[in-house]
Amino acid sequence: MLDNYFKGCLYFSANRLSRLITKMAEEEFSPTGLSPTYAFILMAVYEKEGISQKELAEIVHLHQSTITRLIEKLVGKGFLTNQTSGRTSLFFSTDKGKQLQDIIETCWGNLHKRYAEILGQEKGDALTLELYETSDLLEDHLKS
Repeated sequence: MLDNYFKGCLYFSANRLSRLITKMAEEEFSPTGLSPTYAFILMAVYEKEGISQKELAEIVHLHQSTITRLIEKLVGKGFLTNQTSGRTSLFFSTDKGKQLQDIIETCWGNLHKRYAEILGQEKGDALTLELYETSDLLEDHLKS
């Protein structure tokens, strides 16, 4: 009976999935020496050099205060640098940060392969899209 409550609860199921996929992601990204979140931030900056903190927060769907803390660590470790333009900080990859891009992309690909082997390629891709679209709907509703 209790199991049915949990199976029917989006909150419980989403958190369970989050814990499982986070464990997999941390294992796959371990060769970088970074958490998956740090790696995704580096990828975003690498793809869009000169990105603002606000735009970066929107892309990775994190609060600005969280992005501030994460970026400060990446700057401190020498992976990113920032330039101030008026009141806006713009972020750029350093050579040290750029050297990680190939391994980050490999880790991301390995993560995708790993869950696709378990779920199947189509189901994994469909679930990913469904979760992203559902998150967008919930986020839009919470903003209004």
